[in-house]
Amino acid sequence: MLRNMISRVRLPFQKEKELYLSLHKVLGFYPNHIGYYKQALMHKSVVAREKGKRINNERLEFLGDSILGAVVSDIVYKHFERKGEGFLTNTRSKIVQRPTLNRLAEEMGIIHLIKYNSNISSHNNYTGGNAFEALVGAIYLDQGYKACMKFVEKQILRHLINLDKVAYKEVNFKSKLLEWSQKNRIQIEFVQTDMHKDEKGSPVFSCMVMLEGIEGCPGTGYSKKESQQIAAKETLNRLRKNPKFIDDVFAAKTNRTKMEEEPVQCVPDTEEKVDFINASKAEETQPVERFNDTVEVKVETAAVDDEFDLSDIKTTVGEPSREDIIAAAEAAAFNEG
Repeated sequence: MLRNMISRVRLPFQKEKELYLSLHKVLGFYPNHIGYYKQALMHKSVVAREKGKRINNERLEFLGDSILGAVVSDIVYKHFERKGEGFLTNTRSKIVQRPTLNRLAEEMGIIHLIKYNSNISSHNNYTGGNAFEALVGAIYLDQGYKACMKFVEKQILRHLINLDKVAYKEVNFKSKLLEWSQKNRIQIEFVQTDMHKDEKGSPVFSCMVMLEGIEGCPGTGYSKKESQQIAAKETLNRLRKNPKFIDDVFAAKTNRTKMEEEPVQCVPDTEEKVDFINASKAEETQPVERFNDTVEVKVETAAVDDEFDLSDIKTTVGEPSREDIIAAAEAAAFNEG
Protein backbone atom coordinates (compact mmCIF):
# COMPACT_ATOMS: atom_id res chain seq x y z
CA MET A 1 0.00 0.00 0.00
CA LEU A 2 2.82 2.37 0.89
CA ARG A 3 4.46 1.62 -2.45
CA ASN A 4 1.27 2.53 -4.28
CA MET A 5 1.05 5.82 -2.37
CA ILE A 6 4.64 6.67 -3.26
CA SER A 7 3.96 5.97 -6.91
CA ARG A 8 1.21 8.61 -6.92
CA VAL A 9 3.65 11.26 -5.62
CA ARG A 10 5.54 12.99 -8.38
CA LEU A 11 9.24 12.80 -7.70
CA PRO A 12 11.35 15.01 -9.96
CA PHE A 13 14.42 13.08 -8.83
CA GLN A 14 14.58 9.53 -7.57
CA LYS A 15 16.95 10.61 -4.75
CA GLU A 16 14.13 12.66 -3.17
CA LYS A 17 12.18 9.48 -2.55
CA GLU A 18 14.06 8.98 0.72
CA LEU A 19 13.23 12.52 1.85
CA TYR A 20 9.53 11.96 1.09
CA LEU A 21 9.53 8.77 3.15
CA SER A 22 11.32 10.47 6.05
CA LEU A 23 8.93 13.44 6.00
CA HIS A 24 5.93 11.12 5.91
CA LYS A 25 7.22 9.42 9.04
CA VAL A 26 7.68 12.78 10.79
CA LEU A 27 4.59 14.61 9.55
CA GLY A 28 2.10 11.81 9.06
CA PHE A 29 1.40 12.85 5.45
CA TYR A 30 3.20 13.40 2.16
CA PRO A 31 4.12 16.97 1.15
CA ASN A 32 2.54 18.58 -1.89
CA HIS A 33 5.38 21.04 -2.44
CA ILE A 34 8.63 19.49 -1.29
CA GLY A 35 10.52 22.76 -1.76
CA TYR A 36 9.03 24.29 1.40
CA TYR A 37 10.25 21.38 3.50
CA LYS A 38 13.70 21.28 1.93
CA GLN A 39 14.09 24.95 2.81
CA ALA A 40 12.77 24.32 6.34
CA LEU A 41 15.54 21.78 6.88
CA MET A 42 18.33 24.03 5.56
CA HIS A 43 20.36 25.78 8.25
CA LYS A 44 21.75 29.24 7.52
CA SER A 45 25.30 27.86 7.73
CA VAL A 46 24.74 26.13 4.40
CA VAL A 47 25.43 28.43 1.46
CA ALA A 48 22.57 27.83 -0.97
CA ARG A 49 21.06 30.15 -3.54
CA GLU A 50 17.91 30.20 -5.57
CA LYS A 51 17.51 32.76 -8.34
CA GLY A 52 20.48 34.65 -6.93
CA LYS A 53 19.11 34.81 -3.37
CA ARG A 54 20.42 32.94 -0.37
CA ILE A 55 17.90 30.50 1.01
CA ASN A 56 17.69 28.97 4.50
CA ASN A 57 15.06 28.21 7.12
CA GLU A 58 15.09 31.54 8.99
CA ARG A 59 12.02 33.02 7.27
CA LEU A 60 10.06 29.79 7.69
CA GLU A 61 11.17 29.65 11.32
CA PHE A 62 9.70 33.13 11.86
CA LEU A 63 6.41 32.08 10.29
CA GLY A 64 6.30 28.72 12.06
CA ASP A 65 6.91 30.32 15.44
CA SER A 66 3.71 32.38 15.10
CA ILE A 67 1.66 29.51 13.66
CA LEU A 68 2.82 27.07 16.34
CA GLY A 69 1.96 29.57 19.08
CA ALA A 70 -1.54 30.00 17.64
CA VAL A 71 -2.10 26.25 17.23
CA VAL A 72 -0.93 25.41 20.75
CA SER A 73 -2.98 28.28 22.18
CA ASP A 74 -6.05 26.92 20.36
CA ILE A 75 -5.50 23.40 21.71
CA VAL A 76 -4.72 24.49 25.27
CA TYR A 77 -7.71 26.87 25.33
CA LYS A 78 -10.12 24.07 24.38
CA HIS A 79 -8.51 21.42 26.59
CA PHE A 80 -8.51 23.46 29.82
CA GLU A 81 -11.96 25.05 29.72
CA ARG A 82 -12.00 26.50 33.24
CA LYS A 83 -8.42 27.70 33.55
CA GLY A 84 -7.41 31.36 33.58
CA GLU A 85 -5.15 33.31 31.28
CA GLY A 86 -2.03 32.90 33.42
CA PHE A 87 -2.35 29.11 33.52
CA LEU A 88 -2.96 28.90 29.76
CA THR A 89 0.01 31.16 29.02
CA ASN A 90 2.35 29.10 31.20
CA THR A 91 1.17 25.84 29.64
CA ARG A 92 1.69 27.15 26.12
CA SER A 93 5.15 28.48 26.96
CA LYS A 94 6.23 25.09 28.32
CA ILE A 95 5.30 23.42 25.02
CA VAL A 96 6.76 25.98 22.59
CA GLN A 97 9.93 26.76 24.56
CA ARG A 98 13.23 25.89 22.90
CA PRO A 99 14.22 22.94 25.17
CA THR A 100 10.89 21.23 24.42
CA LEU A 101 11.15 21.82 20.67
CA ASN A 102 14.75 20.61 20.63
CA ARG A 103 13.70 17.42 22.40
CA LEU A 104 10.80 16.92 19.96
CA ALA A 105 13.17 17.38 17.02
CA GLU A 106 15.38 14.63 18.40
CA GLU A 107 12.55 12.24 19.25
CA MET A 108 10.88 12.69 15.84
CA GLY A 109 14.12 12.35 13.89
CA ILE A 110 14.00 15.88 12.49
CA ILE A 111 17.51 16.58 13.72
CA HIS A 112 18.87 13.96 11.30
CA LEU A 113 17.23 15.61 8.29
CA ILE A 114 18.74 19.08 8.83
CA LYS A 115 21.44 20.25 6.44
CA TYR A 116 24.05 22.36 8.18
CA ASN A 117 27.76 23.04 8.32
CA SER A 118 29.36 20.54 10.66
CA ASN A 119 31.49 23.29 12.20
CA ILE A 120 28.48 24.87 13.90
CA SER A 121 26.71 21.73 15.14
CA SER A 122 28.34 21.75 18.55
CA HIS A 123 27.82 25.49 19.10
CA ASN A 124 24.15 25.90 18.24
CA ASN A 125 21.85 24.32 20.80
CA TYR A 126 18.69 25.50 19.01
CA THR A 127 19.23 23.96 15.57
CA GLY A 128 16.60 21.26 16.13
CA GLY A 129 14.01 23.59 17.67
CA ASN A 130 14.47 26.16 14.90
CA ALA A 131 13.99 23.49 12.23
CA PHE A 132 10.87 22.24 14.01
CA GLU A 133 9.31 25.72 13.82
CA ALA A 134 10.39 26.04 10.18
CA LEU A 135 8.64 22.75 9.39
CA VAL A 136 5.43 24.11 10.94
CA GLY A 137 5.80 27.14 8.66
CA ALA A 138 6.28 24.82 5.68
CA ILE A 139 3.15 22.82 6.59
CA TYR A 140 1.15 26.05 6.82
CA LEU A 141 2.27 27.22 3.37
CA ASP A 142 1.83 23.78 1.85
CA GLN A 143 -1.47 22.62 3.35
CA GLY A 144 -2.90 25.34 5.62
CA TYR A 145 -3.75 25.95 9.26
CA LYS A 146 -5.90 22.83 9.75
CA ALA A 147 -3.01 20.62 8.67
CA CYS A 148 -0.79 22.34 11.27
CA MET A 149 -3.41 21.68 13.93
CA LYS A 150 -3.68 18.03 12.91
CA PHE A 151 0.09 17.64 12.90
CA VAL A 152 0.44 19.00 16.46
CA GLU A 153 -2.50 17.00 17.80
CA LYS A 154 -1.73 13.71 16.07
CA GLN A 155 2.04 13.56 15.89
CA ILE A 156 2.96 15.43 19.07
CA LEU A 157 0.22 15.51 21.70
CA ARG A 158 -1.00 12.00 21.00
CA HIS A 159 2.41 10.33 21.08
CA LEU A 160 5.07 12.58 22.59
CA ILE A 161 3.57 15.08 25.05
CA ASN A 162 1.09 14.52 27.86
CA LEU A 163 -0.77 17.82 27.88
CA ASP A 164 -2.08 17.46 31.43
CA LYS A 165 1.30 16.44 32.77
CA VAL A 166 3.20 19.29 31.15
CA ALA A 167 0.56 21.81 32.26
CA TYR A 168 1.03 21.04 35.95
CA LYS A 169 4.77 20.58 35.83
CA GLU A 170 6.38 23.24 38.00
CA VAL A 171 9.83 24.38 36.95
CA ASN A 172 11.24 26.35 39.85
CA PHE A 173 13.71 28.69 38.18
CA LYS A 174 13.93 30.84 41.31
CA SER A 175 15.13 27.83 43.31
CA LYS A 176 17.74 27.06 40.66
CA LEU A 177 19.02 30.64 40.68
CA LEU A 178 19.13 30.73 44.49
CA GLU A 179 21.06 27.45 44.54
CA TRP A 180 23.59 28.82 42.04
CA SER A 181 24.03 32.04 44.03
CA GLN A 182 24.52 30.17 47.30
CA LYS A 183 27.14 27.87 45.81
CA ASN A 184 29.05 30.88 44.49
CA ARG A 185 28.36 33.05 47.57
CA ILE A 186 26.63 35.67 45.44
CA GLN A 187 24.26 38.09 47.15
CA ILE A 188 20.88 37.93 45.44
CA GLU A 189 17.68 39.91 45.87
CA PHE A 190 14.28 39.96 44.14
CA VAL A 191 13.09 43.58 44.10
CA GLN A 192 9.48 44.39 43.25
CA THR A 193 9.56 47.29 40.80
CA ASP A 194 5.90 47.76 39.95
CA MET A 195 2.35 46.66 40.69
CA HIS A 196 -0.62 47.76 38.61
CA LYS A 197 -3.88 46.42 37.21
CA ASP A 198 -4.49 45.46 33.61
CA GLU A 199 -7.51 46.42 31.54
CA LYS A 200 -9.50 43.60 33.15
CA GLY A 201 -8.66 44.72 36.69
CA SER A 202 -6.28 41.85 37.39
CA PRO A 203 -3.15 42.74 39.39
CA VAL A 204 0.13 42.61 37.48
CA PHE A 205 3.47 42.43 39.31
CA SER A 206 6.94 43.29 38.05
CA CYS A 207 10.25 42.53 39.73
CA MET A 208 13.98 42.71 39.06
CA VAL A 209 16.72 40.26 40.03
CA MET A 210 19.72 41.94 41.66
CA LEU A 211 23.03 40.07 41.84
CA GLU A 212 25.63 41.80 44.01
CA GLY A 213 23.77 45.05 43.33
CA ILE A 214 23.85 44.53 39.56
CA GLU A 215 20.58 44.33 37.65
CA GLY A 216 19.83 40.91 36.24
CA CYS A 217 16.59 40.53 34.28
CA PRO A 218 13.04 41.74 34.92
CA GLY A 219 9.93 39.61 35.15
CA THR A 220 6.21 40.39 34.94
CA GLY A 221 3.32 38.13 35.93
CA TYR A 222 -0.10 37.92 37.53
CA SER A 223 1.44 37.12 40.93
CA LYS A 224 4.67 37.95 42.76
CA LYS A 225 5.70 34.31 42.45
CA GLU A 226 5.14 34.24 38.72
CA SER A 227 7.05 37.48 38.17
CA GLN A 228 9.98 36.16 40.21
CA GLN A 229 9.98 32.87 38.29
CA ILE A 230 10.10 34.69 34.96
CA ALA A 231 12.84 37.07 36.18
CA ALA A 232 14.87 34.13 37.53
CA LYS A 233 14.51 32.19 34.26
CA GLU A 234 15.64 35.15 32.14
CA THR A 235 18.55 35.84 34.52
CA LEU A 236 19.68 32.20 34.29
CA ASN A 237 19.59 32.44 30.49
CA ARG A 238 21.61 35.64 30.62
CA LEU A 239 24.18 34.05 32.91
CA ARG A 240 24.52 31.14 30.48
CA LYS A 241 24.87 33.28 27.36
CA ASN A 242 26.62 36.45 28.53
CA PRO A 243 30.13 35.92 29.96
CA LYS A 244 30.57 39.65 30.58
CA PHE A 245 27.51 39.67 32.84
CA ILE A 246 29.01 36.86 34.94
CA ASP A 247 32.34 38.71 35.08
CA ASP A 248 30.62 41.88 36.30
CA VAL A 249 28.76 39.98 39.02
CA PHE A 250 31.88 38.26 40.33
CA ALA A 251 33.86 41.51 40.15
CA ALA A 252 31.21 43.17 42.33
CA LYS A 253 31.39 40.22 44.71
CA THR A 254 35.19 40.60 44.92
CA ASN A 255 34.89 44.30 45.76
CA ARG A 256 32.30 43.57 48.45
CA THR A 257 34.27 40.82 50.14
CA LYS A 258 37.44 42.91 49.96
CA MET A 259 35.72 45.73 51.82
CA GLU A 260 34.34 43.30 54.40
CA GLU A 261 37.81 41.89 55.06
CA GLU A 262 39.55 45.29 55.50
CA PRO A 263 40.56 45.93 59.16
CA VAL A 264 38.83 48.65 61.14
CA GLN A 265 41.40 51.39 61.80
CA CYS A 266 39.62 53.10 64.71
CA VAL A 267 39.76 50.83 67.77
CA PRO A 268 37.18 51.74 70.44
CA ASP A 269 38.49 52.68 73.93
CA THR A 270 37.84 50.59 77.03
CA GLU A 271 37.08 53.42 79.46
CA GLU A 272 33.80 52.77 81.20
CA LYS A 273 31.52 55.77 81.46
CA VAL A 274 29.23 55.80 84.47
CA ASP A 275 26.40 57.69 82.89
CA PHE A 276 23.53 55.71 84.28
CA ILE A 277 23.26 57.53 87.66
CA ASN A 278 20.78 60.37 87.93
CA ALA A 279 22.61 62.94 90.05
CA SER A 280 19.48 64.84 91.12
CA LYS A 281 17.94 61.68 92.57
CA ALA A 282 21.14 60.71 94.30
CA GLU A 283 21.14 63.97 96.25
CA GLU A 284 17.82 63.05 97.85
CA THR A 285 19.46 60.18 99.69
CA GLN A 286 21.27 61.36 102.82
CA PRO A 287 24.50 59.88 104.18
CA VAL A 288 24.14 56.93 106.48
CA GLU A 289 24.73 57.73 110.14
CA ARG A 290 25.71 55.01 112.59
CA PHE A 291 24.67 55.13 116.24
CA ASN A 292 26.29 52.34 118.11
CA ASP A 293 25.37 49.28 116.00
CA THR A 294 22.15 50.71 114.53
CA VAL A 295 21.93 51.99 110.92
CA GLU A 296 19.46 54.77 110.25
CA VAL A 297 18.61 56.38 106.88
CA LYS A 298 17.23 59.89 106.98
CA VAL A 299 14.73 60.73 104.25
CA GLU A 300 13.16 64.15 103.79
CA THR A 301 9.45 63.46 103.41
CA ALA A 302 8.92 66.77 101.64
CA ALA A 303 10.89 65.49 98.65
CA VAL A 304 8.92 62.26 98.31
CA ASP A 305 7.34 61.94 94.86
CA ASP A 306 3.63 61.30 94.37
CA GLU A 307 4.28 57.82 93.08
CA PHE A 308 5.61 56.89 96.48
CA ASP A 309 2.59 58.31 98.39
CA LEU A 310 1.94 55.99 101.35
CA SER A 311 -1.43 57.43 102.39
CA ASP A 312 -3.39 54.51 100.99
CA ILE A 313 -1.38 51.90 102.86
CA LYS A 314 -3.14 50.78 106.04
CA THR A 315 -2.74 48.05 108.60
CA THR A 316 -5.28 46.44 110.94
CA VAL A 317 -2.80 45.37 113.60
CA GLY A 318 -1.85 48.30 115.79
CA GLU A 319 0.30 51.18 114.59
CA PRO A 320 2.68 50.16 111.76
CA SER A 321 6.35 50.64 112.28
CA ARG A 322 8.43 52.83 110.00
CA GLU A 323 10.13 49.75 108.47
CA ASP A 324 6.70 48.22 107.70
CA ILE A 325 5.63 51.40 105.92
CA ILE A 326 8.78 51.50 103.77
CA ALA A 327 8.46 47.81 102.91
CA ALA A 328 4.84 48.23 101.90
CA ALA A 329 5.69 51.26 99.78
CA GLU A 330 8.40 49.34 97.92
CA ALA A 331 6.04 46.44 97.33
CA ALA A 332 3.40 48.80 95.93
CA ALA A 333 5.92 50.42 93.61
CA PHE A 334 7.06 47.07 92.19
CA ASN A 335 3.49 45.91 91.73
CA GLU A 336 2.70 49.02 89.67
CA GLY A 337 5.75 48.44 87.46
